[in-house]
Formats: sequence, C-alpha cells, structure tokens
Amino acid sequence: MNEQIVLNNVGSYETPASVREYTGKGGYEALKECLTRDPESVIREVEDSKLRGRGGAGFPTGTKWRYAASRKDTAYVVANADEGEPGAFKDRLIMEGDPHKLIEGIAIAGYAVGASHGFIYVRGEYSHCLNLLDEACADARKHHFLGNKIAGSDFCFDIKVRAGAGSYVCGEETALISSLEGKRGNPRIRPPYPTSRGLFGKPTVVNNVETLATIPAIIAGGSKWFSSVGTPQSTGTKLFPVSGAVRRPGCYELPMGTSLETLILTHAGGIKKGKTLKAVLVGGAAAGTFLGKENLSVPLSFEHLNQVNAQLGSGVVVVLDCDTNILDILVGIMEFFMRESCGLCAPCRVGIVQIHRLLSGMATGTIEPEDGIDRILSLARVMNKTCLCPLGQSVVMPLQSGLNLEVV
Repeated sequence: MNEQIVLNNVGSYETPASVREYTGKGGYEALKECLTRDPESVIREVEDSKLRGRGGAGFPTGTKWRYAASRKDTAYVVANADEGEPGAFKDRLIMEGDPHKLIEGIAIAGYAVGASHGFIYVRGEYSHCLNLLDEACADARKHHFLGNKIAGSDFCFDIKVRAGAGSYVCGEETALISSLEGKRGNPRIRPPYPTSRGLFGKPTVVNNVETLATIPAIIAGGSKWFSSVGTPQSTGTKLFPVSGAVRRPGCYELPMGTSLETLILTHAGGIKKGKTLKAVLVGGAAAGTFLGKENLSVPLSFEHLNQVNAQLGSGVVVVLDCDTNILDILVGIMEFFMRESCGLCAPCRVGIVQIHRLLSGMATGTIEPEDGIDRILSLARVMNKTCLCPLGQSVVMPLQSGLNLEVV
C-alpha cells in the first residue's frame, strides 16, 4: 500500500494557506460530514479506526476524546506542534505543506468533544509555520470553516495560534498547558490528566499535529478502511523522518508495520557510498533506542518495537554508519538533556549532570567502562521511576541500548 494519507497533498499547492485550493482537493468535506452526525458517532468512528497518537506515547486517540467529552464541561482542543525532538521534522512538513488539514482535524475534534476553542502551540523556532497557520486560520474564518455557525451549522469553533516558549519540555502535554496559561512550562503531577482537568482547569484534548491531520481521512474513508492499513494494533500510515548516513534523507509516509530495513534500504536509498551500517536510533533522542544490524527486520509498529525493547516514539529514524562512536553520541544526547531539563525535579536536574560527567570520563579515558556503566544505568533507572515527565523517565532507553552496542 503506497497511498499517502497525511502527505498526499503536500507540495501540490501554490498557496498552502488558501481555503479555495484546499477545498478544491476535497478539503473540509470531512468536517461538513461530521456536522451532519452527532458527536458520539464521530468519537466512535475514531475509536473504531484504532488510531493511536503519533507524538510518542501512542495513546488511543478515540479514548482520549471520549474521556474529555464525558466530563460534560467546557472543553478545549490543543494541537501539540512543539516539535523539539532531535531529528524530527514531520509536523513542520504538515504545517507548511497542508495547514488546513490540521485545522480541519482540530475542528472535528472540537465538535466531537464539545469544545468551542482550540489552540495550535507551535515551536517558537518555526516562524514560517506560525505565519502560515495564522493566514490559514484567517482564510478559514472568511470562508466560514472557523468562527460562528461553521458551514451553516450551529457549531461555533475558533482556533488561536500560539508560539512556544522555546523549551523542549513544553512538548509534554501538561508543561504545554502551563505554558499556554502564561506560566513557566513545567510538567504537572498526574492525575488529574488533561482530559479531566487541563487548560484553565477544563477538560482538554492534546493531540500531536500528525494525529489531528489524520482525522479528516478517517472520517472521509471510514474507520474500516483506515484500520485495514498497517497492523492490527498499529493502524494506518506513519510519518518517518529519516536522517544520518543514508543516500536519501527525508520524511517517508508508510504503512505501520513496514520493516526498518525496507525504510532504510528501499525508501531512503541505503547507506551512503563507502560506508556500512553500525546502528539505528529509532524514536528520537528522548525516547529513542539504538538498534543493531540484527534488528533491521523489525516491523515499525508499536507492538513489534516493544518486542525488541524499543519504542516507536515520534517515528524519528537516525542511521549511524561504521565510523560513528556511539559513546560520543550519548554524550551529545546528555548535553541536550542538560540544556532542556526544566530543573523542577531533583532526579532529572542532578541525575543528567552526573550521567554526563561519567559518560564524558569514559569518552576521554579517565573513567574505565567497568566503573562507569553500572553507575550510569543505576542513575538512569532511578530517574525512570522518579522523574515527573518523559524527558527524565526515558533517559535509560538510549543509554542502555547505546552502551550495550558500543562498550559491553
């Protein structure tokens, strides 16, 4: 199955912010279809599609919507466009190439959960995305796809675009909500979860850009069609940003369950000339896992990657050749974590600094591996159990897998 669901129109618009161009390709028909149905049936359609979040955690989208709708209170929908994961650029492609698909997905979510306001929280460095989304929202209001009485119905819904606070941690949904409220972007203790008490204390659905941009196709094609693509537990297509030692780096939309080998060798053109594969970092730095050549046959899905102690994460794939020193990569990852930690919880604030010190010592030869590895992994496991957000919790994954490949 080579059909694209999310990126099918990217690159085909003269003016991506234009409603007329988007509707000329069938845009906003899914929203109009939803407005003829009751919200419950829309939620059920998304549940039946088995769509799971594309931002990292893979939580069932329909379940999240149902939790928020069940609160019977003022609700909000937030698109998480704070794409700060190293190696990730998929959400940027959607926002720059097909912004109305994201807007339509947000509006459908708003209708399903009973919201009247939505937000797009965009990474502050994505200045072009911010301007383009503002233009697209303005044109959507002009053509009555946002604002009062959308498409002649009684549904009223509007979207505001907000720039992120420049923090990687704000990609975590509770920290993002704090930032939207004008507070410091620190994560919150859960429960309560955002679906019961989120933005301004109200039920809030926070979905990734790719997740929301998938919704119009599910409504248009039906849940049965969507769930027939991919694997039984990981349905539909997924965007895989590929970088590193490949001949054709880029973002590839493929059915869930496509093998890592097919992605790298067939779609990304294989390893650069004169090089051989050493490892692949799958899922990104924060929740990523280093996989060796023996794992190239693994299908890229939530359930299959779990079987090799890895996670799909945001779908980032970084290919490393034989000249790469994974220990140096791990030092760089820890430097990133030190810069981006919000510092709220002590295990993260202190643990990352100590892990970086030990890794740097191993890299320079001042600390022997047998003295450093156990201490590093012990610290990482404590962080996994005690940190507030995924930044500190997931440090153990790249460390354990990377050290196993490079040192042990």
